[in-house]
Amino acid sequence: MAIQLRKNTVLSDDNKKTFKAIIVLNEMINGNHQFSSSAYGDDAVLQPLFHELVANGYIISSGSVYKVSSKGRGVFDTFMKRYTEYLKVYDVFSFVDLEKGEFAFSSYFDFDNDDDWFNFTDNERFDDLRIAVAMFKKADPAEIVFMSFINENRFDTSVSGWQNDLMADTAWGEIEEICNTAIKPEDVGEDAMVDMINQGSELMIKLMEEEQKQNSNNNNYGGGTTTTTIVEEETIEYYEPYYDPYYISPIWLVPLFIW
Repeated sequence: MAIQLRKNTVLSDDNKKTFKAIIVLNEMINGNHQFSSSAYGDDAVLQPLFHELVANGYIISSGSVYKVSSKGRGVFDTFMKRYTEYLKVYDVFSFVDLEKGEFAFSSYFDFDNDDDWFNFTDNERFDDLRIAVAMFKKADPAEIVFMSFINENRFDTSVSGWQNDLMADTAWGEIEEICNTAIKPEDVGEDAMVDMINQGSELMIKLMEEEQKQNSNNNNYGGGTTTTTIVEEETIEYYEPYYDPYYISPIWLVPLFIW
């Protein structure tokens, strides 16, 4: 499969609406904030988005507040499945020493605390290959960056005025910039990309197995059940198709929202 050169990433209005809607749906489903259909205060800026979500059946008006519809929950569940895969599949490519072919995550369990891990990975020898891997697998690189922003709590809905930040262009311009300046598959070469993805996939499974082992030891020590171990075993089996460097899960191939 020949690597095709990619044009610069430019987020469409629909891309931006999708990302904004995910943040709002998450706040509606997992947060404590109730959004009034009369739209006042900081929530007023979200009203155009709410109108489109209502028009497309993703939320409904219930009395004086908005509620997530079953259709909206289905979309959010699909996104969360993708997000779970992002954390498992793509994060391992965050810190790669291309010269030595080494992954920082191969040493992940050598560190006792986050500070030591962050100090280790804060080294210019490591490159971020997540965008390159996403492009190689025909996934949307902008969605990968958006997920990394979520993981870093860049859309903190506990901060006053978060609604204005969400509707502004700052975050979306930054996502475009990251996509356009990141290492691309053509910068690495197809053979090297295949090799890196193979190594990363093998490492991902090893990390999951080590996590399973540690969870099992903790459960046994605490006298708990083996439920967690069973879940982890099923999870490992689920990710085994990623041994194929060209594999992409079908859940990434469907659009989240139809606007």
